Amino acid sequence: MLAQPFPLPAFRHFWTMAIFAIMLPVLAGCGFNTIPTAEEQAKAAWSEVLNQYQRRADLIPNLVETVKGYAAHEREVLQSVVEARAKATQTTLSPEALEDPAAFKAFQESQAGLTGALSRLLAVVENYPDLKANQNFLALQAQLEGTENRIAVARRDYIEAVRVYNTSLRTFPSLLWANFWFTDNEPFQNFTVAEDKIEVPNVNFGTQQQGG
Repeated sequence: MLAQPFPLPAFRHFWTMAIFAIMLPVLAGCGFNTIPTAEEQAKAAWSEVLNQYQRRADLIPNLVETVKGYAAHEREVLQSVVEARAKATQTTLSPEALEDPAAFKAFQESQAGLTGALSRLLAVVENYPDLKANQNFLALQAQLEGTENRIAVARRDYIEAVRVYNTSLRTFPSLLWANFWFTDNEPFQNFTVAEDKIEVPNVNFGTQQQGG
């Protein structure tokens, strides 16, 4: 009795699995996971940047109202902050759009505009001792200072994450994965200015209370 030939579909399946088992360590060694991992880390870092900028935006309405109570005639400065905040909150950039140079530039410029407006507002506040001694203003000032520090940290983390991701797209061996699998990964945009931070005056509650 003749032996049954090895079924062709099963034969193909066997060799497919065998080739995959052989290639898996090779793919891992040539950066199979490097690019996707770096991409996700960069996107996560960007989400934290957005969170901290939103945290700053959320503080502004109370800050403006508090300043207005002592310096209502500083309409131009107050209005510029309100308008800059509106522009910054309307100019959004999702992690999926980090490859777009124009969108990233617009986002960066809108946030820089808000930074400048807030800096001018805080400079004006220096002319109002009673406002500087106000407990609500002191609390907001402290929160703003903390938020600016968080923004700086989030930006630095994003800059580094993008450096790692963009490097993985153009260096051996991870670039083999991108070329072999014909991925459409493009470099992410990065901040052109490493720091964009408001210089918030130091808050000293004890000194302010004694002065008031």
